[in-house]
Amino acid sequence: MNIYKLLQDLFQYSKEREWFEYKVNWFQPVALGEYVSALSNSAALVGKKYGYFIWGIDDITHEIIGTNFDQYQDYKNEPYQNYLNRNLSPKIKFDFYEEYIDDKKIVVLVIEAANDVPTSFNGERFIRIGSSKASMKDNPKFEKALFKILETGYPTITNTVSQFQDLTFEKLFMYYGSKGIELRKETFKKNLQLLTEDGKYNILAQLLSDNSHLPLRLSIFEGETKGSNLYAIKEFGFDCILYSLKNLIDYGDILNIIQSDETNRKEERKETPLFDLKSFNEAIVNAVLHNKWVDGNEPMITVYSNRIEILSRGTIAPAQTIEGFYLGESVPVNEKLSEIFAQLRISDKSGRGVPKIIENYSKDAFEFRENSIVVTIPFNSNRRVGNMVGDKVGNKIFVSRKNGLNDTRKIILSEMRHNPNITKKELAVLIGISETAIDNNIKYLKLNGYIERIGPNKDGWWKVLK
Repeated sequence: MNIYKLLQDLFQYSKEREWFEYKVNWFQPVALGEYVSALSNSAALVGKKYGYFIWGIDDITHEIIGTNFDQYQDYKNEPYQNYLNRNLSPKIKFDFYEEYIDDKKIVVLVIEAANDVPTSFNGERFIRIGSSKASMKDNPKFEKALFKILETGYPTITNTVSQFQDLTFEKLFMYYGSKGIELRKETFKKNLQLLTEDGKYNILAQLLSDNSHLPLRLSIFEGETKGSNLYAIKEFGFDCILYSLKNLIDYGDILNIIQSDETNRKEERKETPLFDLKSFNEAIVNAVLHNKWVDGNEPMITVYSNRIEILSRGTIAPAQTIEGFYLGESVPVNEKLSEIFAQLRISDKSGRGVPKIIENYSKDAFEFRENSIVVTIPFNSNRRVGNMVGDKVGNKIFVSRKNGLNDTRKIILSEMRHNPNITKKELAVLIGISETAIDNNIKYLKLNGYIERIGPNKDGWWKVLK
């Protein structure tokens, strides 16, 4: 076992988690057995294969201090490891590993996650709540959740029943059709794994349905915190997740204001985008793809005056390491959704998203919190831009320098892609301008080859050409 590599992965977390514990020289024979029970059960609860008890590390600073703990010592005239094994039920695999790092001894106890039934010590079951050990009998909700996981497996979007069973999938068929892929009504539920074993719609089906029943919002603030003025909230949720994701990515292009540097200008002015759009797109796709949807919580996108924060719920996949995450070794949290994204060419499963963000913004762009991962994309600007983004995007008067399209025309194109049958009246209500203004913008889009009207005005539809 490579203890140094393990520590580098664990040090990415700001503090201890349910499945690992740091100590220096601590040793209480009975309490350690209780920790083994707790770490084994908690590892299963969060989908990890192993729990870890580590000696020689300061739990606050993560400094490698070293330890005098002796894994071979006796307890009551019996080798401690034998005592530990004798009092665990059912028997689980555990191993002690010892290594010197910078001449400092580190000892790691690797504990197998519970299988079939929870792990007990001296007849009592324990669990970790945050970084604290607790008796499972005093926490029946954790015990119930653990038994369910041991019986049915770690919850995923394919084995978890959706609370919404009246689902329709017209937009899913439309999206697949736009990619030139045919879905068969007789088999798509089975092929896309939209049903649980008992034939009910699962969370994946809910996400792909015409109404996901989940919000997906982008909020814009004036300053650098949520305590500042809120300029705008853009809603992308309550839709088929494929369209929500596409519209959110399209909106990133609107946010990406082109700035001109006029400081001491002697030559032609230099134009710089507000942020790297490819990094933004990769972060958005990853947030949606790897979000812990089974908990019923959605990603959160927040625009401040100096950065964008993209938060996804949950943590990295149980089989993933932090090092592998940074290297782009793709281990999906939502495996079937990842396959669908690859099939639709939304992502290619090459694992290049994270390395691309690191290339532009370094590893500092990623923050691993207790129940979420946050990607921070700083703005390429020496100026405060909250007012600029808030006023222009929030009030829908920003004009993009790309392709000669203003914000209104971009929204029209996006809505037409989303709903080819949308009417001018519906566009006017959606955008908040007159039907005359809608007519003028549609005329521009037609003349410049952006859209084409297929069929008669009453029964036809809009075809977006570029």
